[in-house]
Amino acid sequence: MKPQTKQARIGNFFKRKFNDDVDIDGSSNIPNVDIDGSPNNVDIDGSPNIPSNPSIPSIPNIIDDLNLPSDPFDRPPIASYHPNQIDEIRRHYLVKKAFQPRKHKFPSKMFSSQARRFVVGWFDTYPWLEYSIKADKAYCLYCYLFKETVGNQGGRDTFSCEGFCNWSKGVALRDHVGSINSSHNKAMQKCENLLKQERSIHVKLNALTEEEKLANRLRLMGSVRSARYLLENGLPFRGHDESETSISKGLFISTLKFLSDNNPEIGKHTLGKAKKNNKLTAPSIQKEIIDCFAKEVTKMICQEIKDDVFGLLIDESSDVSLKEQMAVVVRYVDKLGVVKESFIGIAHVKDTSSTTLKQAVVSLLADNQLSIDQVRGQGYDGASNMRGEFNGLKALILRDNPSAHYIHCFAHQLQLVIVAVAKKHPGVQGFYEYLSMVVNTVSASCKRKDMLREARKERVEKEIFEGVIKTGKGLNQEVSLARAGDTRWGSHHGTITSLIKLFPEVVDVLHYVKEEGDSIQQRSNAKGILSYFKKLEFVFYAHLMEDVLSITNALSKHLQKKSQDLLEAANMINGTKGALNELRQKGFDEMLIKVTSFCQKYNITMLDMMASYGNPRNRKNVITNRHHFEVEIFNTVLDMQIQEMGNRFNEVTTTLIENMSGLNPCDWCSKFDTSKIVAFSEMYPNDFTTNERVCLLGELKVLHHSVKKDDRFANLDGICDLARLMVETGKNKSYPLVYRILKLALVLPVATATVERCFSKMKLIKTDLRNRMGDEFLNNALVCSIEREIFDKVTDDDVMARFQLFKCRRGHI
Repeated sequence: MKPQTKQARIGNFFKRKFNDDVDIDGSSNIPNVDIDGSPNNVDIDGSPNIPSNPSIPSIPNIIDDLNLPSDPFDRPPIASYHPNQIDEIRRHYLVKKAFQPRKHKFPSKMFSSQARRFVVGWFDTYPWLEYSIKADKAYCLYCYLFKETVGNQGGRDTFSCEGFCNWSKGVALRDHVGSINSSHNKAMQKCENLLKQERSIHVKLNALTEEEKLANRLRLMGSVRSARYLLENGLPFRGHDESETSISKGLFISTLKFLSDNNPEIGKHTLGKAKKNNKLTAPSIQKEIIDCFAKEVTKMICQEIKDDVFGLLIDESSDVSLKEQMAVVVRYVDKLGVVKESFIGIAHVKDTSSTTLKQAVVSLLADNQLSIDQVRGQGYDGASNMRGEFNGLKALILRDNPSAHYIHCFAHQLQLVIVAVAKKHPGVQGFYEYLSMVVNTVSASCKRKDMLREARKERVEKEIFEGVIKTGKGLNQEVSLARAGDTRWGSHHGTITSLIKLFPEVVDVLHYVKEEGDSIQQRSNAKGILSYFKKLEFVFYAHLMEDVLSITNALSKHLQKKSQDLLEAANMINGTKGALNELRQKGFDEMLIKVTSFCQKYNITMLDMMASYGNPRNRKNVITNRHHFEVEIFNTVLDMQIQEMGNRFNEVTTTLIENMSGLNPCDWCSKFDTSKIVAFSEMYPNDFTTNERVCLLGELKVLHHSVKKDDRFANLDGICDLARLMVETGKNKSYPLVYRILKLALVLPVATATVERCFSKMKLIKTDLRNRMGDEFLNNALVCSIEREIFDKVTDDDVMARFQLFKCRRGHI
């Protein structure tokens, strides 16, 4: 028998592999085809890439990018990875390039009584140079990937394992490169060869025709468009049975089939009409496409930020699998001068200690080419592990970056104000307890809810017929008894409002429960609530808390806007305090009229306000009913509300807000307070030099005179409008220092509402039926679903190009 050539042996090897390694649905169970359909399970030299040792366990097909640390100090030796994974990992790091945190504040060390530090310019001279933030040491990327044990090279293991930190000897970097035959240059050549895939034998031997390449492109386009539709709507991808005989293959296959049926060009090359080992429908392919979408979204966000400053909004919550997840949102000013809050990722943390949270934050920022040194504001809720003065996440970040000023979430503080007053005032506390009992009793069964709806419907129809209420678009909608919650902003206001609207229907349901309740406890509760409803105190507390919460609820809605700036939020808080003060001074008589009208409408006994309150024999000082309701209830509750707001929102009176108030842009920027603005710039020592602060004063004066005759600058609502208008008119380039200080003020966070929305979306995506979803899959799905505006800008060509690069990094192209 004539001996086979090496090329023939490789060809027979692929024929056997392609026939054997297929899933039950016909798709390949190993990533063994390129995007153009060519086989890829050979090494760069053309030899089959199979384990030399049969005892080596099987490895996963897809390398999780998040599992490969960015910081060189955290990387294990390259030889510790599985032999079949090493080249894929090498390509990953080479495509990602060396880890060079240029915006990092490099610490100083003493060398012979002189302070020396890492020089950023070394990154430009030596593209292979990496810097570890954790270890404050430098490394060589090429030598880490392809290190030889011997060679004419300076540094030996220093740049590949131990790390270089002698900043006084910069010449050591040049010595490390060495001569043309040094280990460093050999490693660099191997890196270049690894990336030049066109030299690979299997690529040259398996070149496809233009028709075959077009078929593969259309096949990929079908998979990409199917994934886009599912990501847009937060739908699941997989089915329990995706085999050819299954009638329910999952939404991804079903969507692809629908697309193929309605697009003949794509339909010619997908599903059953594609090669069994090149369908691009395997679960691993689906996850790769999803990852490409998410990477494109975060890429657009990070391109907007680049080396600019941003604020951090962070919170943690558990998902349906009881895994602690930490969501990170960045607040920044885009190229148009508009404030944006964008979700960049979610990370699973083993515990919620401040140290663990900080490590996760630094890692997530590094993966997106961002640095903790760019942070100029941080906002969290009131948990001790987040805002603790000594060991909280706030304190740990401030140690590394003193300019990352902390702002307690304003919306969270407002909720604490509402809860605090409910707990401190006995009358209000009793009212909320009865309110909770009403909701639990009336909404305990579907029958009672139906009774409530039907009774409401009959009353509305009767009042419309009698001409009592008006009809029109949006009027007389169905109302349900909303359930209040301590962590849902505005929920208490909605519950009280719905109770007042549904009062007669609620009374009817309570009478039914009192007579027909299933247990003695239910009947007793209904009887007690009906007895409370007959008291004037109930009516007064209901209308008082409705008015108070209507004021605070308006503030809560404004605080949850993404474009809200800290200065405007502080002004709104002061305005809310003023509205509560006005209600206290002038609102009692008006409220008494509403209470009297309600009592007359529903036959509740109305007390004589000038009569004595209670039993005079049981009181040392006899008071009137008006004194009790006006002084002991109305004034006391409002005083507590105003005082609690002052205590909770202490940031409003801090130096930061006081100095920031100098940026008031009203009346053609005539209200600029230069002394406060300069003091504000001094709070950011790394952003302004002494000379720049002097120039800032000049720019402020010139800007004021230059916009005097421009009507566009006449009626600006806040610094958000000023920043946007400066970009529109090009004044951000003419007055760069003014625009810089505006950005520093705008990136300060106001509320964590955006983070809360991320967790709401997480509950919709990771459900009880999808509780085995992996962390990377969850992160990618959330990024695409939450950042819909950016997701819609991602084109299919962008995703397909990244998918090809994704395969190239793993040696599949």
